[in-house]
Amino acid sequence: MKYAFPTITIVIPTYNRPDRLAAALQALKRLHYPRDRFEVLVVDDGSPVLSEAVVKPFRELLDITLLTQPHAGPAVARNTGAAQATGTYLAFTDDDCAPAPDWLKSLAVRFAATPDCAIGGRTLNALPHDLYATASQLLIDYLYTYYNSDLNKARFLTSNNLALPAELFRAIGGFDTTFRRAGGEDREFCDRWLYLGYQMHYAPEVIVYHSHALTMQTFWKQHYNYGRGAFSFHQARARRGAGRVQLEPLSFYLNLLRYPFSAERNWRALQLAALFVVSQGANAAGFWCK
Repeated sequence: MKYAFPTITIVIPTYNRPDRLAAALQALKRLHYPRDRFEVLVVDDGSPVLSEAVVKPFRELLDITLLTQPHAGPAVARNTGAAQATGTYLAFTDDDCAPAPDWLKSLAVRFAATPDCAIGGRTLNALPHDLYATASQLLIDYLYTYYNSDLNKARFLTSNNLALPAELFRAIGGFDTTFRRAGGEDREFCDRWLYLGYQMHYAPEVIVYHSHALTMQTFWKQHYNYGRGAFSFHQARARRGAGRVQLEPLSFYLNLLRYPFSAERNWRALQLAALFVVSQGANAAGFWCK
């Protein structure tokens, strides 16, 4: 398939993770895409130490701009970047992600065929020996299997590997800024995008590698925050009159607990299944303790 090289703005929100941000920018330096067809906007979300020292070495290698804002959360940071973007398309990723070299090229191929769609790629765990990071990514993999079984009728895409037309993103108001923490804002955005009649496609060839080290404490906190985000998601749907969110059938949760055994074997699969149970407990606690 022939395709053009559309202009793309990469937006990266960051908060107090200079080492991870530097690794993300190193990955962007290796992108196989014309340098004059993409820009990088790093949005520092009020880090105690400004990210300028990290960004500066890349200024001769990338068309990169550092934006700053008071600490307000990743949803606001992404919107800040989108407001300054000059590209026809926006490509969102996070400061702990490393896009594959063909990331933008794969997106360009997709946009050539479906220019008005949101495209979500596949995220791979870059820390396979971290049990908690593995469990966290497996949970996302399961949700993608469930919600995106028809690749051309995707229902849920995460914001660390998401691209879409900049004009449409702005037209629907971007991410909901009432979500102050990471967790739930991407789910709400996808739901609103579909509610307004736009399409989402899941493109597994569009790959980023995710390096988010976790412990039991941070794993619990992550999924507790997802529960709080789920509560905010219900509130957001109610505000726009979209109706109540229906609970998934019992089979959804049974298959969720079985899912680790499709990816791992023996004790590691049991450990991952146990962490799936922990994640659901943390999620429920976050939802009801909002």
